[in-house]
Amino acid sequence: MKILEGKTAIITGASRGIGKGIAETFAAQGANIAFTFLSSEEKAKALEDELSAHGIKAKGYKSDAGDFAQAEKLAADVLADFGQIDVLINNAGITKDNLLMRISEEDWDRVIDVNLKSVFNMTKAVQRAMLKARKGSIINMSSVVGVKGNAGQSNYAASKAGIIGFSKSIALELGSRNIRCNVVAPGFIETEMTGALNEETVQSWRDSIPLKRGGSPEDVANLCLFLASDLSAYITGQVINVDGGMLT
Repeated sequence: MKILEGKTAIITGASRGIGKGIAETFAAQGANIAFTFLSSEEKAKALEDELSAHGIKAKGYKSDAGDFAQAEKLAADVLADFGQIDVLINNAGITKDNLLMRISEEDWDRVIDVNLKSVFNMTKAVQRAMLKARKGSIINMSSVVGVKGNAGQSNYAASKAGIIGFSKSIALELGSRNIRCNVVAPGFIETEMTGALNEETVQSWRDSIPLKRGGSPEDVANLCLFLASDLSAYITGQVINVDGGMLT
């Protein structure tokens, strides 16, 4: 039996990169997938078709998780369309990197809204359905940068560190109702975004990692699969790095 058979997962920001990798892995393991996207209807439709080929139900929703009202509507729509919400993956995120002296208030606010406020919005939005079912798994995507910080990324680091504190609090709040909340902190993951970078720079990053390679979206997806499934029924409030040993 597939380990997510019969479960419905919401994945925010799933049209590319890590989010897409998670959606593909979950669909292959039997989960019905509701995913959000912000811009490309075409990409969303292609992903819907790709996921549906696994024999599961998949639907994309144009929704900004950083907007409270849109998050509430999304949860209501998914509940109406799928009948249940078992797993939430808060994956939507952006970077607007700069040194503190150059970060504008607008860039600070946007990163906090998309990366951190979205986690509050979506967790609050699905909470009622999970409380009613007396079960659920919430997986929040942080970063090794949220664990250790990084020069030139104070806005991103603050948003990702905030996710860790929020998630530990939710694990304590909702644990008695069998709702688990964990954090995944990816390191250097190679996606289409990193593909546009200078190869020499990328190789120097790989060389600094104990496993001597960048991670793949599948590496992150496999951990999410474990945390979403009943295999991790006694795990909550944890931060797990997927970083090839970077923070060891």
